[in-house]
Amino acid sequence: MRIKVYGPGCVRCKQLEASTREALAVLGEAAEVEKVEDITLMAQDGVLRTPALAIDGKLVLQGRVPGVRELTAIFTKARTPVSPSHPGE
Repeated sequence: MRIKVYGPGCVRCKQLEASTREALAVLGEAAEVEKVEDITLMAQDGVLRTPALAIDGKLVLQGRVPGVRELTAIFTKARTPVSPSHPGE
């Protein structure tokens, strides 16, 4: 899992990064966590509000800081494989 935490370095952005790392530790999940502070890169990735969080290139959160419990749920959902649908079954 590859995670990006977007934010210009404000307190809330730092809080999201810390909570992200804590949630991953609770899950025992190894993940690459990258902090993105460059506004140009944020815009390229579609970030409109900070702090923001992306998992494997998909924005999953913008403009707020969820708690560790909610983040663990987000990460669990992201790592759960989606089973393909089989029409006609």
